[in-house]
Amino acid sequence: MQKTILITGATDGIGLLTAKKLAEQGHTLLLHGRNPAKLDAAEQSVAAAATGGQIEGYIADLSRLSEVEALAYVVTEKHERIDVLINNAGIFKTSDPLTADGQDVRFVVNTLAPYLLTKLLLPLLGSAGRVINLSSAAQAPVNPDALAGRVRLSDDMAAYAQSKLAMTIWSRVMGLERKENGPMIVAVNPGSLLASKMVKEGFGIAGNDLSIGADILCRAALSDEFADASGQYFDNDARQLSSPHRDALNEGKCAEVVRTIEAVLAEKQ
Repeated sequence: MQKTILITGATDGIGLLTAKKLAEQGHTLLLHGRNPAKLDAAEQSVAAAATGGQIEGYIADLSRLSEVEALAYVVTEKHERIDVLINNAGIFKTSDPLTADGQDVRFVVNTLAPYLLTKLLLPLLGSAGRVINLSSAAQAPVNPDALAGRVRLSDDMAAYAQSKLAMTIWSRVMGLERKENGPMIVAVNPGSLLASKMVKEGFGIAGNDLSIGADILCRAALSDEFADASGQYFDNDARQLSSPHRDALNEGKCAEVVRTIEAVLAEKQ
């Protein structure tokens, strides 16, 4: 059965390869990107691999929450339903880590934007939909003041690792809340040090085969093995559902992270 699948950060790396693999299976792909030229090239590349589904492109800068809202609006205007949302877009190392309003861009793009996009698209996802959130093996305890933009983190890895744990936490909280009524929401570590632009820029190494990450995202999007995975964490290094970081099992810390996310979004909207 053909699915309609939205992938953020689909202009290169795991996102682009995942889109190609899903297009080869005949699904309709909604590709998000920030750079118009790269998005156009991605659309053409994915369309060349497609076997029947439509290929659409959507521009948005996820470091601007107003553009996240606009993205959700445009998708909602064009589609009555989407079956899968893959929150793949992420950022690790950047020469300009602060947004215009002083927040760390890692928290905005990696944590706040996917949370907001997911919430806005819940009506389209319905009970049978799936949300796949790209987590990471790199996770560190979240400083709520850093998440809220009140404290600046000078270390790229610290900001990235905290933003990914924050994503894992809200995925668990929202996934468990919606376990009975859907959509299914799962956090996935696609694999460590894959050959993405992020790994090349951040660590200066070629990285491992991107197909390791793309294949697990396709499985999470379509396979029956993930049907009951809502609120859980899949570690592709271990190749199984695994226990998340201990803070994601701490109800108090989870509540604080989600409360901080909601407060930031309320302030920005």
